[in-house]
Amino acid sequence: MEFIYEPWPWYVSGPLIALTMFVLLFLGKQFGMSSNLRTACAIGGAGKVSDFFKFDWKSQRWNLILVLGSVIGGFIAANYLSNNKVKINEDVALKLNSYGIESTQQAYLPTEIFSTESLSDPKVLAILIVGGFLVGFGARYAGGCTSGHAISGLSNLQLPSLIAVIGFFIGGLVMINFIYPLIFG
Repeated sequence: MEFIYEPWPWYVSGPLIALTMFVLLFLGKQFGMSSNLRTACAIGGAGKVSDFFKFDWKSQRWNLILVLGSVIGGFIAANYLSNNKVKINEDVALKLNSYGIESTQQAYLPTEIFSTESLSDPKVLAILIVGGFLVGFGARYAGGCTSGHAISGLSNLQLPSLIAVIGFFIGGLVMINFIYPLIFG
């Protein structure tokens, strides 16, 4: 039973993702998380304001269940199926320590940014709000999120998804190497 507490190797998790994608493709479905934001807005009545939200959201119930399962599964995994041994590269931990983020070996998410106490800091709150807006805008502008493009789009051999994934990687590299040091340095 010890294997369930450790991260699964690529040769186990990769085929499981491939199997999931095969089943979704067979059923005519596409995997992605950001499309649920559109569905949630449609459920909330946003179709009265914008035609973009006028669609049969009931056909997307399966995807809402997927998101709910991801949230519940993540909670269970983090709280009951984890040995709480955070393994982060020592060079990365040292770099984060130089920015004042010292909880890298104790938590999956740095408590200096993601704890409830941090939300009283206007700088952290602004970073989370602006970052959330940019991620939401980027997912909508790119026609999907990282999971939708990188898992579903690439498995369908879609060129726009390949371009989006390359853009995600470039954006991540720019963020962590140039913008992150400006914010926290």
